Amino acid sequence: MTTVRISRTALTRGTLAALSGLLAGFASLAFAELVSAAVRPEASPVTAVGGAAIDRTPAGVKDWAIRTFGEDDKLVLQLGIVATLALLALAVGLLALRHRRTGAAAVLLFGVVGTAAAVSRPDSTGLVDGLPSLLGAVVGAVLLYVLIGRLTVPNRTAGRDEQREQDNGQNNEQGNEQGNEQASEAGWDRRGFLVAATAAAAASTAAGAIGRTLNGRSSRDAVASRASVKLPAPASPAKPTPAGARLRIPGISPFTTPNDTFYRVDTALVVPKVDANSWRLRIHGKGVRQDLELTYQDLLNRPLIEREITLTCVSNEVGGPYVGHARWIGVRLADLLKEAGVKPPSRGGPADQIVARSVDGMTLGTPVEDVMDGRDAMLAVGMNGEPLPFVHGFPVRMLVPGLYGYVSACKWIEDIELTTFDAYDPYWVKREWARKAPIKTQSRIDTPKPFGRPEAGTVMVAGVAWAQHRGIEKVEIRVDEGPWRPALLAEQDTVDTWRQWSYPWQATPGGHTLTVRATDRTGEVQTERRTKTVPDGASGWHSVVVTVD
Repeated sequence: MTTVRISRTALTRGTLAALSGLLAGFASLAFAELVSAAVRPEASPVTAVGGAAIDRTPAGVKDWAIRTFGEDDKLVLQLGIVATLALLALAVGLLALRHRRTGAAAVLLFGVVGTAAAVSRPDSTGLVDGLPSLLGAVVGAVLLYVLIGRLTVPNRTAGRDEQREQDNGQNNEQGNEQGNEQASEAGWDRRGFLVAATAAAAASTAAGAIGRTLNGRSSRDAVASRASVKLPAPASPAKPTPAGARLRIPGISPFTTPNDTFYRVDTALVVPKVDANSWRLRIHGKGVRQDLELTYQDLLNRPLIEREITLTCVSNEVGGPYVGHARWIGVRLADLLKEAGVKPPSRGGPADQIVARSVDGMTLGTPVEDVMDGRDAMLAVGMNGEPLPFVHGFPVRMLVPGLYGYVSACKWIEDIELTTFDAYDPYWVKREWARKAPIKTQSRIDTPKPFGRPEAGTVMVAGVAWAQHRGIEKVEIRVDEGPWRPALLAEQDTVDTWRQWSYPWQATPGGHTLTVRATDRTGEVQTERRTKTVPDGASGWHSVVVTVD
């Protein structure tokens, strides 16, 4: 019976080979980061591959990611990419120990994948975007080839020792294994490997740090430009919010959502940081008499409007968190379109769709008629009294009350094209979402929380309801399968804002289900029918289950 033994040397060489693959992957990413500083930060491999992955992910999967990870979905994706690359790098290192050139070629293949991802992005500037991935892969392939070479250096002395043992008749199984182990130990350059690996790790760390520093320069310029902005007083200020619009009930969503807790849902792995001093907006396309090009200062010099507007994301599940309210300052979009000679379709205009493009290549399609029907559609420059935060679109974003964000709320906007729905499908429409998406009438219970344990007696049930550009007329509460009871409504600010509500419930001990529904000012009652977010927003009644002690 033959006994199979694996020498400690073989294990050591295998471990170091895997480590070589990991170092090669690290070097590839680090030097790619350095090269991206000379191209643009968005061309770095992790960002490019992550963005390409988002572009190719089915709508249902994206919706699942948003539901599961919330605003951390992009971080999870990036960590997943890095973890996958690390595992592949370990495997490539082991492959290279047996097939040195094949392992190096595999690293180059990853570079080709990264290059393809970079140049395929909507905001790609061409083949130059592929340089970081490609050059980084070359560095990684060369490093892997060199490191594996240190693990496979032939050693004639070990060979002579093994041959001498065989010539002396030491051919038994144990003697052969010992001789092979001695040959393996002498057959690679331990010191040379350690020196090369240490130098590679140090150089890669330095390259990555320098790349990040250089890529941060443009961000610092953008931060400085935002810090210098002084928003002018609006020519048309918002009316004061009625005192009765803000309920003081513990657990209810505040009427105005603070900027730092306002929801964020977009596809940008890296938040664009745009220098307001170099930002430009172009308005062009069908029915435009004369193209307009505007600077940030041009917008600030125009009459500004200030409005209270509630935004909702189409990915918001029934009872979900992706709805928020803010006071916005901006330029009325309809005025800019009229200045460019645009007419709505109802007045003979040839364009029925506005395609808004972001600096990161995102495209959103909005009905021209909705923008020009008198509602307060705007190019916003301010949010809750300050310049837009970067995560919410600085320097300029688009807002159209009454429409889900994916067809109206383009952040980091830089281009507006007038076209038709038949001629062009924007980003989300290509991914199975509806072309037109008015916000559905919805309501939510904020307190008590699901599975809460309130005390018996009077329990204040409270929450918010919204039907932007129609307004909320009535909110009703049902306990278990009992009758619908009218909730107390806070005062309505405008038809474009959500409305707080409350209901003093005389809670009795035991388990109970609380359900809410709303009626908008057109008389439409919120439907009980449950639908998913795709293709035009979720519907259904929100319920919470509680146990009264």
